[in-house]
Amino acid sequence: MELIFLGTSAGVPTRTRNVTAMLLNLQHPTRAGLWLFDCGEGTQHQMLHTAFHPGKLDKIFITHLHGDHLFGLPGLLCSRSMAGNVQPLQIYGPKGIREFVETTLRLSGSWTDYPLTIEEVTPGLVVVDGLRKVTAYPLSHPVECYGYRIEEHDKPGALNAAALKAQGIPAGPLFQQLKEGKTVTLPDGRIVNGADYLAPAESGKKLAIFGDTAPCPASLELAQNVDLLVHEATLEQAMEEKANSRGHSSTRQAAQLAADAGAKKLVITHLSSRYDEQGGLSMLAECKTYFSQTTLAEDFAVVHI
Repeated sequence: MELIFLGTSAGVPTRTRNVTAMLLNLQHPTRAGLWLFDCGEGTQHQMLHTAFHPGKLDKIFITHLHGDHLFGLPGLLCSRSMAGNVQPLQIYGPKGIREFVETTLRLSGSWTDYPLTIEEVTPGLVVVDGLRKVTAYPLSHPVECYGYRIEEHDKPGALNAAALKAQGIPAGPLFQQLKEGKTVTLPDGRIVNGADYLAPAESGKKLAIFGDTAPCPASLELAQNVDLLVHEATLEQAMEEKANSRGHSSTRQAAQLAADAGAKKLVITHLSSRYDEQGGLSMLAECKTYFSQTTLAEDFAVVHI
């Protein structure tokens, strides 16, 4: 998987940062996918600077209905239709997302020529597709807001084909059953347990993408042992009280959560527009005081997971 940041500013865009949006490129060999998380104003313009376009999207996850996470959605949906794309698209978001999409399309005389499904989420499982699952966790913000935890299923270990052949078991259909960990009976009557010839399973990747939030009870579970934690750091540590009063987190709080949750890597995003390049670097330094494996998101940065 890889995560491409399309917008990293809080509230309003700046000269170097657009408002929130990020692409998750699933890069699976047999079931690739492209998911969008949040869709601030100008997201489709940001996509023009990448190798991706709206027609490749198959799922969009909205964390909450504040404009800096949402106002780019109607334009993107319409452009996708005007380009002649007929591939289905699913949108997930808090209560009200259906009304927002349907109302903006209706009042603007717009429509989609592709199947569009809108699902209003509640805490718990949102997507299970056989390869991965997505779970929504409630966060602490002035409006209903969620964080999404994306977990790949564990991958079976490699089959020790050499050991099987040494036992006189020829390659063929039986190998596939053994790779699935099944027990098979050979023509000569021998019983072979595939689990005995499998390497340990490879753990699937885990990713947590937070919406806007002050520290809250669900945060630790959402971030627990992830390979990558994407968390807002709207304000610096000295302004922590102000950040929390508005449903946001400080640099220290984002980094401390990463440390407490056992995350492997933290990327901070959603910086207040008051911070210029030097201010962003100062915020990164604050985070590294508490969690060394922290990176500052920039527009168009790509993070491999």
